[in-house]
Amino acid sequence: MNARIDADSESSPLKFPCQFPIKAMGKTGPALEMAVLDIFRRHVPDLAENAVSFSASKNGNYTSITVTLTARSKQQLDTIYLELTACEHVLYAL
Repeated sequence: MNARIDADSESSPLKFPCQFPIKAMGKTGPALEMAVLDIFRRHVPDLAENAVSFSASKNGNYTSITVTLTARSKQQLDTIYLELTACEHVLYAL
């Protein structure tokens, strides 16, 4: 497994571990927050409480959730992005 992480890391311009922000946006509501945080907790077990911030749209219809994590590998980031974009509550992931 270490060889695979090393190979993934070598193909990335990022140097791991590193701080990396990921933003997920969707309709405001508890379902969005629960879904996004569940995805991150699965892949970042040591996620700090202060790593998560929320921002509502002008009319409050949409919320963006930014999570700044200590990324361990390109594979970890790719997996998080894939799960976020597959989530029915997430409209965009950046």
